[in-house]
Amino acid sequence: MITFQDVSKTYGLGGHAALSEVSLSVKAGEVFGVIGASGAGKSTLIRLINGLETPTGGKVIVDGDDVAALGVEGLRALRRRVGMIFQHFNLLSGKTVAQNVAFPLKLAGRPATEVKARAAELLARVGLTAHADKYPAQLSGGQKQRVGIARALATNPKVLLCDEATSALDPETTEQILDLISGLNRELGLTIVLITHEMDVVRRVCDRVAVLDAGRVVEEGPVEDVFLHPESAIARRFVREADGEVTAAAGVAGRVVRLTFRGEATYKPVLGEVARTTGVDYSILGGRIHRLRETPYGQLTLALAGGDVAAAIAQFQASGVRVDELSGETAR
Repeated sequence: MITFQDVSKTYGLGGHAALSEVSLSVKAGEVFGVIGASGAGKSTLIRLINGLETPTGGKVIVDGDDVAALGVEGLRALRRRVGMIFQHFNLLSGKTVAQNVAFPLKLAGRPATEVKARAAELLARVGLTAHADKYPAQLSGGQKQRVGIARALATNPKVLLCDEATSALDPETTEQILDLISGLNRELGLTIVLITHEMDVVRRVCDRVAVLDAGRVVEEGPVEDVFLHPESAIARRFVREADGEVTAAAGVAGRVVRLTFRGEATYKPVLGEVARTTGVDYSILGGRIHRLRETPYGQLTLALAGGDVAAAIAQFQASGVRVDELSGETAR
């Protein structure tokens, strides 16, 4: 659905590089996350998709169209296929909720009866039918974002861009909005590109993720791989921030390892079985059980001592558990 081919973007006389030789592909119907710190180039990347920015080099292809090669009418047509929701909602304060949702349809010159029916349909989808005649100032942050989502869906887009869509919301409201976005992806088959600086958002809704650092893609892959086994320093930092950090205590006896369980293996009593079979003693230094979208996973940081440690590690691996040696380093 979306392809970046060696895309670069520079600004100003000094040629500040917001993006450098970025190559990415986003499949139709997936939720693709882009994560990075402030200034990494996330907003520039997402604005290239709907033509709000033009690349300095390379090509951005959206639904078969080279975005930079489109004329005025072509860009208008593209933007009807690409909806966008924003961090700070961007609602029109002088218009009602229903009028905000209807606004893109009015700009497109749709008949009034169609506009009214479509706005009502979308407000029902996002759970705001009872608020149709209210103004943005009368809504909570979560309700405002639901209006923004309904407005972004007005023209039946194929692609939905989410620009830090939950950053201004409290944790409970963030969870509700992420559930709504995930549901739209499943029910409508929308391709969603979501930029964020929060790894927990990526974990909750994304299929794949790219990690940006100083305008370059430093890591990309399925969320479970990047989240559970990050390779870049910036990705490891995001994971530590999302789950906290556990430091192996100085002087812990034995070999310090991290065990990673995925799927049904997360709930199997592997640890007890291995301890009984190999005679290994273990100290639990840290751990978590969570979900990556619908997939459960668990990670335990252990110190293994006594018995046959090598046999214990082999048995873990034979049971489908990944084992990473952590002796002397900080455990995530």
